[in-house]
Amino acid sequence: MQFNYETNRSKICSYEKHRIYLYTKDIVIKIIREPCTVNRVPTHFTLHMKKNKKPTEAELEILQVLWKNEPSTVRFVNEELNKKRRIGYTTTLKIMQLMFSKDMLERVEAGRKHLYTSLIKEKETQNVLLDKFLNTTFGGSAMKLVMQALGNHSTSKDELDQIKDLIKSIETDKNK
Repeated sequence: MQFNYETNRSKICSYEKHRIYLYTKDIVIKIIREPCTVNRVPTHFTLHMKKNKKPTEAELEILQVLWKNEPSTVRFVNEELNKKRRIGYTTTLKIMQLMFSKDMLERVEAGRKHLYTSLIKEKETQNVLLDKFLNTTFGGSAMKLVMQALGNHSTSKDELDQIKDLIKSIETDKNK
C-alpha cells in the first residue's frame, strides 16, 4: 500500500515514542520500528483493523499480573503466574513477545532487562469480555446473568448491601 504523508498529514491523531498512528474510517496505519518524528516518517507501514482486542486466556493471565504490577519483567510475570500453576519461563516470554507484536504490550529496555506495560486498559478489556460472555451465554440478558450468579454462589451480607447500593444509584441516575 502506498501512503502519501504530505496529503494525509492532518490524519495523524497520536504520537508515542517510536510510533505514529494514522486513523482512517476502519483502518489504523501504524508506522513502526524506526525512531519517528512528525517531520521524518519511516518508509514501512503495518495495517491493523480497528477493533477491541480480545485477549486469549493466557494473555489475560499476563495482563492481570501487569495491571497490578506495571512495569514488570518477564521473570516477575512468570513468577507470579507460577503461584497459580506451573508455566515455563520461555512460554511466558513467547506469549509476551506475541502480545507486544499485537500491540497489547509496550516494551522498554532497561539495561539487559525489558520492562513491559499494558497498552490495553483493564476496564475496557473487562467490558469487551463481559459483553461477549453476556451475549453468547445469557442472550444479552443482564438479569439472567445476575440471577445465575446470585443463585449459584453464597453471597455475604456485605456483598448484598453493595449490590443494593448499586441498584439504588442506578435508579437515582435514571430518574434524573
